[in-house]
Amino acid sequence: MRPVRPPGTILQHMYLAERLRSRPPGRFVEVGIGSGHLAGQLLELGWRGEGWDLSGEALDRARARLPEAVADGRLTLHEGNWLDAAPGVPADMVISCMVIEHLAEPDEARYFARCRATLAPDGRAVLFVPSSMRHWGIEDDLAGHLRRYTADGLRERLAALGWSLDHVSGLTYPLSNWLLPVSNALVARAERAKAQLGTQARTESSGRRDVPMKTSFPPVLGLLLNEATMYPFHLLQRAAGAHPDALVLYAEATPRPEAP
Repeated sequence: MRPVRPPGTILQHMYLAERLRSRPPGRFVEVGIGSGHLAGQLLELGWRGEGWDLSGEALDRARARLPEAVADGRLTLHEGNWLDAAPGVPADMVISCMVIEHLAEPDEARYFARCRATLAPDGRAVLFVPSSMRHWGIEDDLAGHLRRYTADGLRERLAALGWSLDHVSGLTYPLSNWLLPVSNALVARAERAKAQLGTQARTESSGRRDVPMKTSFPPVLGLLLNEATMYPFHLLQRAAGAHPDALVLYAEATPRPEAP
């Protein structure tokens, strides 16, 4: 049985599934697979691929969440820094969720250079990133974020790196905004000790979080937190895709042809 996911995660996955509906399933690379929620969504949609994470504990959780996919080879897991790994099999999609905001600008540039080298022809990079700097808060600090993005800022950064931003939309508005004060209080209570960690340690721990009623829920709440009950909020997030207060940006990007 699928574990209960946070409402914002459900909304992000619903938007991704809608965007991928017109594309045949292919091969993905997920950078920062964490506990495997996003990879599980892709596997349900018929994709197969590999996941990378800096944290062995996070990979253990992903392996426990998706044992059949790992056993039958639809999902391969790797511990380490994808930016430093040897080139692998070409992928139709490189995807990350709440990853590139952890990277200093030189590593952010390396990330997109590695995406370019990894993607098959007609492949794309898909990103979920935090947005709206005015909503910077305790969760950004404790997770080791370096920035929040805007659609225009992401477009400009990608253009400078030789990429085209083909699609961008704000997600989870307004539900996540309504829940933000509660979310911040839960994070403060459960994770304040992370303030003593260095930035790298915060980044590594961000994929294996345990915040009751924010990242983990009792099974009975699956009756409330599911695609059917979230559908009205999915319609709202679609209608509000350009709202500057959206807390998450979804983006699809493709590399421009390199100059001869």
